[in-house]
Amino acid sequence: MRDYKAFVKFSKPGPRYTSYPTAVEFSKDFSYEQYLQILRQQSKDLSLYFHLPFCRSACYFCGCNVIYTSKDENKERYLGYLFKELDLLEKFTNTKRKVVQMHFGGGTPTFFSANQLQRLIEKIKSIFVNFDKKAELSCEIDPRFLNEEQTKVLTENGFNRVSFGVQDFDERVQKEIHRIQSFELTQEAVNLVRTYGIKSVNMDLIYGLPLQSLKSFENTLKKGLELDPDRFAIFSYAHVPWLKKNMRKFNEKDLPGPNIKLEILEFCEHFLGENGYEMVGMDHFAKKDDELFKALKNGSLHRNFQGYTTKKGADLLGIGLTSIGEGQRHYAQNFKDMPSYENAIDNGSLPFERGILLDFDDELRKAVIMSLMANFSLDIKGVEARFGVSFFEYFRKDLELLSEYKHFYTVDKDSLKVNETGVLLIRNLAMCFDKYMKKLSEEKKVFSKTV
Repeated sequence: MRDYKAFVKFSKPGPRYTSYPTAVEFSKDFSYEQYLQILRQQSKDLSLYFHLPFCRSACYFCGCNVIYTSKDENKERYLGYLFKELDLLEKFTNTKRKVVQMHFGGGTPTFFSANQLQRLIEKIKSIFVNFDKKAELSCEIDPRFLNEEQTKVLTENGFNRVSFGVQDFDERVQKEIHRIQSFELTQEAVNLVRTYGIKSVNMDLIYGLPLQSLKSFENTLKKGLELDPDRFAIFSYAHVPWLKKNMRKFNEKDLPGPNIKLEILEFCEHFLGENGYEMVGMDHFAKKDDELFKALKNGSLHRNFQGYTTKKGADLLGIGLTSIGEGQRHYAQNFKDMPSYENAIDNGSLPFERGILLDFDDELRKAVIMSLMANFSLDIKGVEARFGVSFFEYFRKDLELLSEYKHFYTVDKDSLKVNETGVLLIRNLAMCFDKYMKKLSEEKKVFSKTV
């Protein structure tokens, strides 16, 4: 039984960078030439992320990089540049490597028509010619923009996982966040993808939105359960109006406080647990026969910019506006504004803007933090063998910080294991090993909250 009161007591502000896997700040000091050299040397399996940034209108809670448009020619123009970026990637990296994962994110990927999605998939598979037969192919779906033709395109091209953006079923909350989406509409969309053979359905919910209460979120979760998703992703709303102007639409007095958010989280765990779901990672719940739950139990769960995954060890290529890629020793991000993105491609360059090259210490800390955040445990002996360090000596100061949370983990010479309550505080525990977070704190960078 988790101690939720302890969660409130120990939870404290955390950096906006969400500690994934550390609070690193990308820099232009990581040059384009360095990035190309890494791409040419990569040989691991591939995970592909495509950012499709367009939405019809703004959802006021959204913190994503999106472009609002109603013009089809804007989407067509963007597809053209995606195709050019793919052609450039074929020149700069080995695109014959095995693709084990691909994800369409947004924005609203299903804001693109069936024809546009088909052409994009065909182009991708003409460049990346070696898709694994068991590859995870997934797409984020807004039920307000999904039809049978789009569903047919996705399933005929091997997509086997979808994630429905729901956020909340309460009409008052939906009106406040500028996203009207009835239960019946969502139900029709879920039934549609299942009719076409999609076997893995995820549902995204957000707690901490304006006008939410414990009772209202109970009703939302009960309605969500009627749709029988394989997974729930239940995120805490991060209110950052200094970064996202659309969030300024909210009256902050309408935002539920930490105690209410805590009550909601506690209800989610108990209610979903009673109905066959287990907590996986920081914000996911999965059925016990789901591969995420199995990966958590055997210690192979991994987290990347696409969320929790079982596809550990693949190089992630981020394709499209603002996309982020990741390798063992680097992160790289594309331009975040359309003119710069297009200009780079027009000049025959990948639209790389910035990134970071990880040194030995970065790579070591990444391994420690990733293990804690994905599997809630750390194989200390394994870390020492891999990196040739004495764990307790190398992380002496970090472990002093961690001791503040001594009631939430156990540690011996071989391993560190987080207990049930500590799982709720995993961001805070992981931050103890995050040198960049400490630097941001010293520099008084902008902070959001972990609760």
